[in-house]
Amino acid sequence: MTYRLLGRAGLRVSEAFLGTMTFGEDWGWGASVEECRAMFTAYAEAGGNVTRSAS
Repeated sequence: MTYRLLGRAGLRVSEAFLGTMTFGEDWGWGASVEECRAMFTAYAEAGGNVTRSAS
């Protein structure tokens, strides 16, 4: 995983963000809890440390 420093804070973030818009099935579509957990675990184990949800 490649990282960058974010602004003056020096926060080290991964270049690859994990989009979570399709996490959950509340709207009648999307990924189940088990699928979401597997995706998040794989991302974290690869060194990812930033997620983004649509809000």
